Amino acid sequence: MILYPAIDIRNGKCVRLIQGDYNQEDVYGDPVEMGEKWVDKGAHALHLVDLDGAKSGTSENLSTIESIVNQTNIPIQVGGGIRTIHQVHALASIGVQRMILGTAALTNEAFLKEAVSNYPEKIAVSIDAKNGFAATDGWTKTSNHKALDFAQELEANGVQSIIYTDISKDGMLSGPNFEEIDNINQHVGMNVIASGGISSLADVQKLSELKVYGAIIGKALYTGKIELKELKEV
Repeated sequence: MILYPAIDIRNGKCVRLIQGDYNQEDVYGDPVEMGEKWVDKGAHALHLVDLDGAKSGTSENLSTIESIVNQTNIPIQVGGGIRTIHQVHALASIGVQRMILGTAALTNEAFLKEAVSNYPEKIAVSIDAKNGFAATDGWTKTSNHKALDFAQELEANGVQSIIYTDISKDGMLSGPNFEEIDNINQHVGMNVIASGGISSLADVQKLSELKVYGAIIGKALYTGKIELKELKEV
């Protein structure tokens, strides 16, 4: 299982939101320095989110993302506001390993298919679930698509990787939604990356037992609740 320290970028800073609420954030300094810190602690991959882009639908922090790619030299996946093929090309051109589509994958099937056609192994889709339904627009709206149904539709369209986040768990340090993660992992053949609520070594061990492809860890690393070195040893 691949561990992805999360770096959420807003207004040029590394931040953590609580349940995706833009009015509840903790600031942790420079994103590039944070990327270097996680590499120094042994990270083999990073998960970046352009929070400004997630709301605006444009790539707001491309230069910062490029700096992190150049300074860390490890695989990086990026999400947040990627809604045009131009944005996908731009991220691929600066060395991003995986581009994560969110709202656009749900609302624009033609764009999804074009992105997958151009980058079959580099496109992932973020399924951000609220009460079992996929959320959109930086988690501010909830669709009528059930998360599992959406995952299966994505697989039918050639998507190879998904990131599953339970919004109610994100930033709460209360543990992931293991039942839903396992349910999705059992019903699709894609790489499933779990996100949201991971707060202990036991959480990571349980996700590993569920045989998910990867796990994104955010607030627990920033607060020191768990240490990356400790996770890597396990």
